[in-house]
Amino acid sequence: MKQIASIEEAMAAPGFWDRPDEARLRVQKLKELKARVGQAAALEKEVQEQRELLEMALSYDDEAEVEAVGARVEVLAARLDRLEFKAMMAGPHDFSGCWFSVHAGAGGTDAADWASMLLRMYKMWMGDQGLSWELVETVAGEEAGVRRAVLKVEGEWAYGWLKCEIGVHRLVRQSPFDAAHRRHTAFAAVDVIPILEEQEIEIDENDLRIDTFRSGGAGGQHVNKTDSAVRITHLPSGIVTQCQNERSQHKNKAVAMAMLLSRLYRLREQEKEEELRKAYGEKGEIGWGYHIRSYVLHPYRMVKDERTGVQTSDADSVLDGRIDDFLGAELRRRLARSRS
Repeated sequence: MKQIASIEEAMAAPGFWDRPDEARLRVQKLKELKARVGQAAALEKEVQEQRELLEMALSYDDEAEVEAVGARVEVLAARLDRLEFKAMMAGPHDFSGCWFSVHAGAGGTDAADWASMLLRMYKMWMGDQGLSWELVETVAGEEAGVRRAVLKVEGEWAYGWLKCEIGVHRLVRQSPFDAAHRRHTAFAAVDVIPILEEQEIEIDENDLRIDTFRSGGAGGQHVNKTDSAVRITHLPSGIVTQCQNERSQHKNKAVAMAMLLSRLYRLREQEKEEELRKAYGEKGEIGWGYHIRSYVLHPYRMVKDERTGVQTSDADSVLDGRIDDFLGAELRRRLARSRS
């Protein structure tokens, strides 16, 4: 509450918007703090209500209501756990939405199929968390799956949660694309970067090369017959972003530019912390070597996080988006590391 009062006092002072970059960060921080306080207050109120209901149920010896209160308390306990996880998120953009991308790596058609399986897993998780997503870009695999897909994810704490998934994910299974049903290993990388305000990163227009091209499609009457797709290359860094899913060239350019801003921010942060370079699949080969999680479907079933040691034999549940245990363990690991 003291932080909220301090920021609100600063916002009321003359000249607050004289430095717009700093002002926007403070406004974002205020929104984040108020969201945390509001959620904590709502949870506290519900806990008190359940305590009163339990006391009444016990006084009337109402076993059915006691059981009902117990079930509701379990739900509240889960919400408390998530609130505690959010308290671990102290990054400047953890509260923000994000650009979420999946890239197929080594493994041929199996890797493209694996990338589409990961994409489905994360979409299901996002839906369970009340996050919204929009497909920005997709490059289909030659035979199946996707070689690359980018989502714009919006909602509170989207970046704070999903940044835990950055890195290479490894799949071991009997390949459905192998007539002999032999065991294959495939890799795909997940990348997550926060959605930024334009003012947070300055770009010299002379450093950009902007190309337009015709959007791909399945053909037929809906195929795009104009050069509406946009590719932007940042010449100093070599970073390339593109968008072709919007109907107009103007909208595609705006989305590609927004992704470029975020990727330049991420690059700047990487330069500050060398360890992050190892986490991003795009910085090296997405294949044998370092990976953050293994998903084994044959000859046994297990999903194991290589960073935290958390594992489960319920691989189907994980692939259906039940990944909270992995996210929570990684948040705790990062918090412990930051305090050491």
